[in-house]
Amino acid sequence: MGMSVTIAVATGQDAEQIFRLQYLCFQSEAALYGNYRIDPLVQDLDAVRQEVAADCVFVARLGDEVVGSVRGKVTEDGAAAIGKLCVHPRLQGHGIGARLLRAVEAELAQERGATRFRLFTGHRSEGNLRLYRRVGYQAVGRSTGADGVELIILEKPAGVFVQTA
Repeated sequence: MGMSVTIAVATGQDAEQIFRLQYLCFQSEAALYGNYRIDPLVQDLDAVRQEVAADCVFVARLGDEVVGSVRGKVTEDGAAAIGKLCVHPRLQGHGIGARLLRAVEAELAQERGATRFRLFTGHRSEGNLRLYRRVGYQAVGRSTGADGVELIILEKPAGVFVQTA
């Protein structure tokens, strides 16, 4: 690759690149469900800026380019809601998603007191489900998103990070 991918806390200057990356990355999810109204595709730039300012947001950078991102925030019940994990399609399968998850989980647990982590993905999103299981998440329920997509809810306690080949 020539350069190594670095993981860092997102800044306000990253919001536009995160917004464009999110739109690119979630096209395949939308196609999988035949639904182009999923939240990452209808979220506007101002909402992304607000999340970068208020939430725990990490990016993966290759040089100056944002090639991955993830967001999280602690909810009222002490769990951390993690979402919108995405990695540029040309770099998927190289462990960047797992590195982003590890970074956001560490920050949410150590700096914000999260005791467990919760995320969700569409029920047909096998690649996402494999990643989440590999790093220690377990399915705890199902729900239907506002966009009508059936979701699998996954959780794990803070401090668990199983990574197998």
